[in-house]
Amino acid sequence: MNILFVSLGCDKNLVDSEMMLGMLREKGYSFTDDESEADIVVVNTCCFIGDAKEESINTLLEMAELKKTGQIKALIAAGCLAQRYREEIQKEIPQVDAIIGTMAIEEIAAAIEEALAGSGKNHYRDLNSRPPFTQDRVLTTGGHFAYLKIAEGCNKRCTYCIIPKVRGDYRSIPMEELIIQAKKLGEKGVRELILVAQETTLYGVDLYGEKCLPKLLRELAKISDIYWIRILYCYPEEITEELIETIATEPKVCHYLDIPIQHASDSVLKRMGRRTNQEELRQWIGKLRERIPDICLRTTLISGFPGETQEDFEELYRFVNEMEFDRLGVFPYSREEDTKAAEMPDQIPEEVKAARRDELMELQQAIAFEKAEDMVGRVLDVMVEGKVADEDVYVTRTYRDAPNVDGYLFLDTTATLMTGDFVKVLVTDSNEYDLRGEIYHE
Repeated sequence: MNILFVSLGCDKNLVDSEMMLGMLREKGYSFTDDESEADIVVVNTCCFIGDAKEESINTLLEMAELKKTGQIKALIAAGCLAQRYREEIQKEIPQVDAIIGTMAIEEIAAAIEEALAGSGKNHYRDLNSRPPFTQDRVLTTGGHFAYLKIAEGCNKRCTYCIIPKVRGDYRSIPMEELIIQAKKLGEKGVRELILVAQETTLYGVDLYGEKCLPKLLRELAKISDIYWIRILYCYPEEITEELIETIATEPKVCHYLDIPIQHASDSVLKRMGRRTNQEELRQWIGKLRERIPDICLRTTLISGFPGETQEDFEELYRFVNEMEFDRLGVFPYSREEDTKAAEMPDQIPEEVKAARRDELMELQQAIAFEKAEDMVGRVLDVMVEGKVADEDVYVTRTYRDAPNVDGYLFLDTTATLMTGDFVKVLVTDSNEYDLRGEIYHE
């Protein structure tokens, strides 16, 4: 039986998909990317913001049409949208045979077997149960890099965010399990581990009574097959001196940190339920840059949060201009039901949210292009991602580039390189967000 697996949303959801694929492979299922060859379709959905919700619903509706015609025998919905809107999905899309809750992914094979037998039923577990975990994943990232989800859920309760209601409270995955999985990934050819969670900085507090991300980094760095370790989703108020020191001194840990700050106006941050103010953000950014001068800082912002005045926006604009983040994304506020922010007064019109996003991105574009120009003349290690067809050019990434969200370095060479190879490169040119380079010969 062939399974078409559609994974939507974030990299944390992708890890769940890869674990489900691993479980299904153990049961003897085969996989296809061609819907015309599929007997079964699994859609791992997302509902973080409106656009993600819409994409998930449209994908389920599209696959439901295949079920109506008899082209596929079973349709399974998994992930955050399925967890949050299970009753609505059952009512509006009756072609869905079973729904898998976010904490019940280990039951994916049973759900498919039941659906094929005509007795499909839904599978859920307590949102605060042990995070699902399996050692054997089917990698969908090309095999040279992989995401390592180190925790599930979140305790922060930001007023705009639905995640705690679909993923539960913060639960760390035991370190020994992570080490075993990381070793297996290294043996499969993974060279870059990307640590993800709703918040990576709190890793270990629930299991070990203290923040253990620095210790985890040091343990992962001992794995000989792993060359790079990248950290995403660090809440600034949880960054410790020990973490900064570990990033600065552990050679395998990339000098790259993703710090989603969301805003810089104290009044907006307070309404968002964030735990920092602008002065504290400035202090942490200053500390990071002082101790790790070549650190690449990525952040995300929300434009048009309820009650955001023009003065609030101008304050955020000035902050972005002064901080000069290396990487930055802006998302217009998405009004999500069952969140405190959805009920707040002074909701901002969509066109104002979009205009403010565009202004910030235009400013960031100029900053990013200038920073790319500043890289010319530097020598960097890069990881090969692939080759440009019919050209002596390889697509690579530097330590400053997380996959799928940042830029690339295009390497001019006639040498034969393989995906996952590391090469020392002299940066020779920049083109907007991307760099150009040639192999460095000492």
